[in-house]
Amino acid sequence: MASASLQFFAFVLALLGVFGAIAATLLPNWKVNADVGSNIITAVTQMQGLWMDCTWYSTGMFSCTLKYSVLSLPGYIQAARSTMVLSCILGAFGICVATVGMKCTRLGGAADSKSRACFAGGACFVLAGISGLVPTSWYTRETIASFLDQAVPESGKHEPGGAVYTGFISAGLLLVAGGIFCTSCFGEPQGARRHPPEPPTERDSSNAGYSLKDYV
Repeated sequence: MASASLQFFAFVLALLGVFGAIAATLLPNWKVNADVGSNIITAVTQMQGLWMDCTWYSTGMFSCTLKYSVLSLPGYIQAARSTMVLSCILGAFGICVATVGMKCTRLGGAADSKSRACFAGGACFVLAGISGLVPTSWYTRETIASFLDQAVPESGKHEPGGAVYTGFISAGLLLVAGGIFCTSCFGEPQGARRHPPEPPTERDSSNAGYSLKDYV
């Protein structure tokens, strides 16, 4: 019962991780540049994401430009695109497989089949977490390196945005959920199970009684 509750808790974490990974992939604020001029009316916030660049003005105007050309993008953005999409796919596939292998569901058939499905779902969550952790770490490193570069003008410097932090949290949730699934799916080994002693048969009882009479 405790193992089933733990798996359900891990399943909720995995759901949050998958939704967070999808949100982080689509959000345009992977890095943000707040350029506030002398007049607050001209304040501009520039955001760059994996798929589009957006600009928000203090007047309320908001405009975005899609990144159509893939070859013109830096290598770390191309890698972040592919790995984040892979993380979403692995996480969604892990949700389907883990549903079959959970102990609180009646899917999957025998206990051995459910254990294998549970372990496969946990492995998918771990791989999804790694696939989400690598691009967010690499993207953050490139953003900080560009910010600390003295050759980059102040108007071209950016800071990590909310999508990066969402990606970090989602990757952590997926890793924790995958670890719980991988460690809780298999039950107690057969050698460790204790079988109750078999009750004596009538023949054994009669033989025992006969031998006692011989000694009287």
